[in-house]
Amino acid sequence: MQRGQTVFFENRPRIAASAAVAGPKECAGVLGRYVDLALTDDMFGESTFERAERKMLLWAVEKSIQKAGLARGGVDAVLSGDLLNQIVSAGFAARETGLPFLGIYSACSTMSEALLLGGVLVDGGYARHIAAATGSHFASAERQYRYPLELGTTRPPQSQWTVTGAGSAVLARGGEGPKLTCGTVGKVVDFGVSDVNNMGAAMAPAAADTVLAHLRDTARPPDYYDVILTGDLGALGSRLLEELLFERGVDVAANHVDCGEVVYNAAEDEFQGGSGAGCSAAVLNSYILAKMRRGQLRRVLFAATGALLSTVTSGQGETIPCISHAVAIEA
Repeated sequence: MQRGQTVFFENRPRIAASAAVAGPKECAGVLGRYVDLALTDDMFGESTFERAERKMLLWAVEKSIQKAGLARGGVDAVLSGDLLNQIVSAGFAARETGLPFLGIYSACSTMSEALLLGGVLVDGGYARHIAAATGSHFASAERQYRYPLELGTTRPPQSQWTVTGAGSAVLARGGEGPKLTCGTVGKVVDFGVSDVNNMGAAMAPAAADTVLAHLRDTARPPDYYDVILTGDLGALGSRLLEELLFERGVDVAANHVDCGEVVYNAAEDEFQGGSGAGCSAAVLNSYILAKMRRGQLRRVLFAATGALLSTVTSGQGETIPCISHAVAIEA
């Protein structure tokens, strides 16, 4: 059933298993106690950052399938994407699995889009098991979107730190685990921000638009959820989101959490916090889902947000269009 922008899952697909891997910087904080693999070397034994990124993504997918009690070919398809041109990390990782592959791109909101689309496939009976996954790497993202690390460019205070990490969730038609109850498809929102270092300000309006649409379509108050979990807005973007929602009569200050603020120690000089497709993927598939399985959280609205820019559009003076997709997860 669909109401407005929201699809309601009749059969409520389950998250049968999840897995996450993260780099040493990310694992210095709370995330290190929850991920399945805490790397001690962000190269992951590879010769390039890009190869390390795809290896993390492949590891997360295979680990989640294993934890779901399935053989390597036990999922009907992998839904995945990443931040690099032509989503090469996802494509190259899928090459190693030998599984049917649907490549998707929604920048840092790829994890929520993968869950939403995977939920549709499982709920509709088109698949029994789907692996939804994404990841990112700080150094590969810096090389593509900003400046190679070798230049030693100074980072402005409004910038965020792309997370080195990956996460994967296996959706199943039945069984145990937290369930997807509905998903809200976001709209592209452009607030006129052109600063490629200020992702929080660019993405907050898109997150606000989707959260408002979800609450409207479901007729739920914001406190229906234990946590409204946004992806990668960071400290500045989180404050902007709360202000934008408050202006529309929605107060989420008590239960809003952003993955970008969770991933790094508060004492570290991380500017605005974490970002990147791997940020929300790693946080959701380790920290959040662990708390749901332990009964510490019952209802979570996961609304990851992505900036749909490229170096070409930025170089041509374009502003930054953004999108947020949301899925409701209930234990």
